[in-house]
Amino acid sequence: MTWNRRDFLKTASGPLATAACSPAGLTDWDPSQPLLNVTRRLKIQPVFMYRLPEPKRQTSWKSWGGVQTQDAVAQELARITKELASLPAPGGSDFDFLPVAPVTTPEQAAKVHEGDHDAILLYASTGSGQLLKSCFSPRKDTLIFVRQRSGPVYYWYEALSTRYLTTGQEAGKLHVDDVVVDDYRELASKLRGLTGARNLVGTRIVALGGPAGKYSPEAPAVARERFKMEIVDAGYDDFGKRIRAARADARMVAAAEACARKYLDMPRTTMRTGLPFVTNAFLLHFLFKQLLREHDASAFTVQSCMSTIIPMSETTACLTLSLMNDEGLMAFCESDFVIIPAGILLRHVSGAPVFLHNSTFPHRRMVTCAHCTGPRRMNGREYNPALITTHYESEYGAAPKVEIPVGQEVTFIDPEYSTGRWVGFKGIVRDNPFYEICRSQQDVEIQGDWEFLKGEARDSHWVMAYGDCLPELGYAARKLGLRWVDISRSTRT
Repeated sequence: MTWNRRDFLKTASGPLATAACSPAGLTDWDPSQPLLNVTRRLKIQPVFMYRLPEPKRQTSWKSWGGVQTQDAVAQELARITKELASLPAPGGSDFDFLPVAPVTTPEQAAKVHEGDHDAILLYASTGSGQLLKSCFSPRKDTLIFVRQRSGPVYYWYEALSTRYLTTGQEAGKLHVDDVVVDDYRELASKLRGLTGARNLVGTRIVALGGPAGKYSPEAPAVARERFKMEIVDAGYDDFGKRIRAARADARMVAAAEACARKYLDMPRTTMRTGLPFVTNAFLLHFLFKQLLREHDASAFTVQSCMSTIIPMSETTACLTLSLMNDEGLMAFCESDFVIIPAGILLRHVSGAPVFLHNSTFPHRRMVTCAHCTGPRRMNGREYNPALITTHYESEYGAAPKVEIPVGQEVTFIDPEYSTGRWVGFKGIVRDNPFYEICRSQQDVEIQGDWEFLKGEARDSHWVMAYGDCLPELGYAARKLGLRWVDISRSTRT
């Protein structure tokens, strides 16, 4: 599912919303603007399934359930509408719910499936097994909600079983994890996971210098096949011409310097590098976003950023990628399609920027996360303190050393190369050290079986986001056909 170009421009602010490389527009860069919305909201069709019984003398004539009259149906339809309108945050404003469709026959169910929606939310009150199965979407996702205590008890609270549900990946059958009993917070979590999965599939991403995969050369092919990603291979020959033209344009250079000074004037921002490096980082910022707009994409990555970008731009791409993430776009270094799909999924699930970083060897419950491209706006609102210094390995350019609040809960994804097995876990930030490693760095206490994580040490990339996203990620992973290992909740596979 690609992001609509019209929506992209409509929700953009500052340089992105103006003509490419227009100095007047470029100087409108504004760090106070809200995050760009890169996540397509899912359209959900609620369905209320029921059957009204007819009283019969001296025999069983009704099933379990508190909806047995037309008045009870009307009350339940109103209850569902009200509950969905006030779905518990976070998540209540993340979906578009269509009016509830009452269904009493398979023919009515078939009519519902012809509608324009992304998923069915089935309130399975009463009715036959045939009617239940007719309400399952034949092509899209279905979730089932049943009541025990949240309203009139439903018959299918008792009758749902593995006769209708699978515990594996059987085609044409819903999974036991697609069922929610009473809990709207759980429902919101599953819908956010589904949103993340559906937004990842079909993502269009610009790969400057082409796609790659760290220790997994097949990763781009896997991303295209498994996630249907559209990878736009943007060549350096063309981009080199763009950089030379931009650097020769006095108006563009002045606009970039104005943005650089505005950035460095932000609270809790310290500079320990040269202003020209920051100015050139903003020139890259303008040109990277120009590529996104030209290719109708909301995700970007760059390969050979040290060996190729540095001599072209006379800076590094580190600060540029940080800026893009802080605006709400998805920007990743090293063109590593082992980790990029996980980063895109986590961005859509968390609703805020994510940090792609190198992993280190776990010890005594601790791990260090470090890279030179750390976003500053990882809660989606405020900017964390940052020292703008050089890229570590080159001692050149502009890179942020971002300070994440000590005590912050974070979620990680650690893919096992391109095997389709992803490891997830939580951590707590304990320190922002200044080791001789990549600039943005955190010592994080692992929440879960840290010794098990030692067996997952692959000298590879992980991706991090604020908060506990594990329930959503686990649900999304199953929808994507991934093997999910949650070491914070002891679900090893």
